[in-house]
Amino acid sequence: MNGSGPRIRAGIDVGGTFTDVVAIDAATREIVARVKVPTTHDAPEGVAAGIVAGLRQLLADPAVNPEAIAFIAHSTTQATNALLEGDLARVGVLGLLDGLAWLSKRQMRFGRVALTPDASFAPLFDFALANDDAAMHAGIDRLIAGGAEAIAASESFGVDRPEREERAVAYARERGVEATSGHDVSTAYGLRARTRTAALNAAILPKMVRTARMTAAAVREAAIPAPLMVMRSDGGVMDVAEIERRPILTLLSGPAAGIAGALFHERLSEGIFVEVGGTSSDCSAIRNGRPQMQPARIGGHRTLLRTLDVRTLGIGGGSVVKLDGNAIAGVGPRSAHIAGCVYASFVEPSAFDGASVEAEHAVFAARDGRRIALTTTCAANALGLVPEGAFAAGNRESARRGFELLGRRLGSDADALARTVLEIAGTKLRAAIERIVADYEMERSAVTLVGGGGGAGALLPSVARTMNLPYRIARDAEVIAPVGVALALVRDVVERTVVAPTPEEIARIRREAADRVVAAGASPDRVEVDVEIDAQRNRVRATASGATALVDASRLPPCDEGERRASAAQMLRCDPGELERIELTSALCAYRKARDLRILDERGVALLALTDAIVVRTNAGAAGRAARERVEAATRFGDVGRALPALYLVRGGRIATYEGLTSAEQAAALAGEELEGCAPDEPVALLLVTRSA
Repeated sequence: MNGSGPRIRAGIDVGGTFTDVVAIDAATREIVARVKVPTTHDAPEGVAAGIVAGLRQLLADPAVNPEAIAFIAHSTTQATNALLEGDLARVGVLGLLDGLAWLSKRQMRFGRVALTPDASFAPLFDFALANDDAAMHAGIDRLIAGGAEAIAASESFGVDRPEREERAVAYARERGVEATSGHDVSTAYGLRARTRTAALNAAILPKMVRTARMTAAAVREAAIPAPLMVMRSDGGVMDVAEIERRPILTLLSGPAAGIAGALFHERLSEGIFVEVGGTSSDCSAIRNGRPQMQPARIGGHRTLLRTLDVRTLGIGGGSVVKLDGNAIAGVGPRSAHIAGCVYASFVEPSAFDGASVEAEHAVFAARDGRRIALTTTCAANALGLVPEGAFAAGNRESARRGFELLGRRLGSDADALARTVLEIAGTKLRAAIERIVADYEMERSAVTLVGGGGGAGALLPSVARTMNLPYRIARDAEVIAPVGVALALVRDVVERTVVAPTPEEIARIRREAADRVVAAGASPDRVEVDVEIDAQRNRVRATASGATALVDASRLPPCDEGERRASAAQMLRCDPGELERIELTSALCAYRKARDLRILDERGVALLALTDAIVVRTNAGAAGRAARERVEAATRFGDVGRALPALYLVRGGRIATYEGLTSAEQAAALAGEELEGCAPDEPVALLLVTRSA
């Protein structure tokens, strides 16, 4: 790299109202520059115009050298918005038939998919013999002649033999239309769900490709050496070139960006992250240092996508107070941003002189033409509840002036009205948080609320107080999403349906996942792979992630033992002196209090949280045998069979996760695969958590 000065990681988050861009020092992870521009939904170029404008402003900052940018990525709301708004291309599905053609046709054909009450999706269908290229070409020609703007090719067992799907995609592109296939969107079996997912992927493909190409061109023109990445719905990133095949993987990448920020910037290992934007709030659980995932459903239909479990509410820092006669009828979902209003807490008190209030919302028409809204942020400011220094902190006098004027109209006290606004908004947030706690059976005593987004300081303090839960506002909360994008890891997933998988088959799936992220730009020696085995569904899933090669040396300065112990004590809510320290490797150690264990790296970041973990210290040469013996010893037997423990292998600064093991031989083989090439005497550790049979 020719650029002088520190390496930079750049992150871009495309929000509903604003597009935020940040530059972060890759070594210290401190923000060196930030930019906010309006999101350009209505521009001819779409949201790409705002991305390009924000990037140009960032590069104009003297603190940012384009040649020093070692990583650049962006999130996008485009896929989500396209599906919600029905802004889709007309899709032609080409079913490739082989063997039991009648059964394949039934599985691949599906009816209209309702996306929202106002939007639906219904593709065209055609079929051809998979081994007849002439028939395949004719089928695609018929679909294009019928009005198809994008093609999705699907074949039974296309994940095992993708060549014929690939030939169909290549021919469609020769005809000048965008195309994708079933194996592009998922490596899992399930013909109907895979075909439906591929069709939805094709529906957003043309618009997403145009945006991706425009953004990538802007990065190249800026002489940035790093390839452009895009946020995935699982919190990782992929090369922007992947948009040409599978843009649907960016679904919910906006909320994923905030969660990535909570993990990598705020170092949240256990708790509930609440990102409060201007219009909406996203709530999600983080357990054992990992966000929680769920299968994605679109229009009530199953897809083969896994996304972060994010609960989105139509309440945010800019939610406007709704009126009904002489009473407050609700708060949101209308926001001040969308309504073209300024917040009462961000204007001067004199702006209310001579102002008149509208009939249906607490919006004042000022003499100078401005429309001033009373929002949840204004209510918190009026009551003095916004923490000092929070992004949501505004002019308390102005906020009170607005509520006093509203109180005169409604015949009520200003403070009582502000409390009512926060109570209505807080009730919605509390319900979502309580649901998450129940769904994941979280111990309430261990739950901490962490707020991100510009509106967190307005809503989270009062919600935490009424729920009697501890909370904190994240560092750089107002830009936590682009920070999360900038710090995210390259990620990919390989999933296979395998009956009684052998250790060799599991190792092969694991290597395929690792190879994918390396091909996408991850440094080979920084790749970690988590393996999940679902014996009931005969499914093996390998999730690989890693830092890009250009920034693989980026590390925060290490902390001393006192700081690391204090960090663990804060997580475990105890005195530092109560903790037992367990040395694992040269880079990682664990702290235990009673049943609870936290593994921290040299920077004091919690990488894993476990309960009732068995810790085995060994070396690379003996790890395979130790894994076999310890897994056998920790296996539990019950009336419905046996349950093998979850296994975690710690080497250096890396933790490999193996869940759903079905044999001790699998554990030994996976440990051997992970430690291949290591010196036999290299210290490693095994952690096991027993499961009930």
